[in-house]
Amino acid sequence: MTAAAPFAAPPGRTLIAGVGNIFLGDDGFGVEAVRRLGEHPLPEGVEVVDAGVRGIHLAYQMLDGYHTVLLVDATARGTEPGTLHLLDATDPAATRPRDTALDGHHMTPDAVLALLDTLSAGTGGRRPRRVMVLGCEPADLAEGIGLSRPVEAAVDEAVRMIRQLVGADPDVPAAFEEPAEDPAAEAADEPAPAVAGSHPTERNTTPC
Repeated sequence: MTAAAPFAAPPGRTLIAGVGNIFLGDDGFGVEAVRRLGEHPLPEGVEVVDAGVRGIHLAYQMLDGYHTVLLVDATARGTEPGTLHLLDATDPAATRPRDTALDGHHMTPDAVLALLDTLSAGTGGRRPRRVMVLGCEPADLAEGIGLSRPVEAAVDEAVRMIRQLVGADPDVPAAFEEPAEDPAAEAADEPAPAVAGSHPTERNTTPC
């Protein structure tokens, strides 16, 4: 995955999917983020789903004619817990692991994305034009329900970011636009929770 280029309110349907296991501490970040997102009004054409650990189901849904898909997940990248990362996962070659596990309960977002070409060939579905990942650095992925303090504090910031990305915040211009050919890494200079860019060779290794 590469660092996200700026993007503006997409012209077609948008899917926002929270992924993760709520029984593994901070791995439930994505599920909690989309739950809170659902409490806010969103533009027409924006759909929000709690995908949880249903990786294969999510891969099929992503082929249902969406222009843009935003996956929200816990993403371990070695930064401070609670740091938010906006990643561009549009390029299939950059997101395809060598061995894609077909266990729908233990699939990373990388593995979900790797299935898209195979599933689209078999079903006639169309891969989304833009795929993004909004990840949060976890502090604790041990068994248990509930987010750690820094990850809990990042949830509202994630909701704010998502609403800005889809043009739901009337006070902030929409941030979605078509991907650039050579997206540059960007990092926000706000205080915690921080938002970091990514490096092209890094992967999200947190299971859905």
